[in-house]
Amino acid sequence: MEEQAREAIRTQGARVTATRVRVLATLLDAVSALTHQEVFDRIGKAVSVDRVTVYRVLEWLVQSGLAHRIAGEDRVWRFSALHQSDHDHPTHDGHDGEAHTHAQHGHFQCDTCRRMFCIDAPVGIEQTLQRLPAGFEGRDVEMVVRGLCPACGKQAVQAAAPSTRRRSKDALRKEL
Repeated sequence: MEEQAREAIRTQGARVTATRVRVLATLLDAVSALTHQEVFDRIGKAVSVDRVTVYRVLEWLVQSGLAHRIAGEDRVWRFSALHQSDHDHPTHDGHDGEAHTHAQHGHFQCDTCRRMFCIDAPVGIEQTLQRLPAGFEGRDVEMVVRGLCPACGKQAVQAAAPSTRRRSKDALRKEL
């Protein structure tokens, strides 16, 4: 991942630093979008860096179009790397009005573990922008689906199973 991160930063014409490479590599390697704290915790052992520097690098990655961010229901920013296939449609990230390129997509946030996942769900985004009242000019649509991720859903089923059995036994005793 570090070589892929190094090349992506180099492609931007930017200075390749150990911190930029490590932060972007961490995002590229992540299964879900990460908070600033989660990124800091993951790279803190590999690179001697402070929290402010990590946040500045995350902001730079967003501004450079190498990552995007989305606020969860808890209003905490989560960051995710934009992969090469995401560089399809020009949009704005809402940070400084600068245009960047990435495919419009949705997000899924788990109610239990709070992790945020990017989902390939462009359906409805363009239609929403087209339905704006006359004179309105939209630039971005955020779609967040909330529910249970597979891991938390499995835990919920396992946790419910014993109590369901217990209720069934209790119901049977009452019937007898």
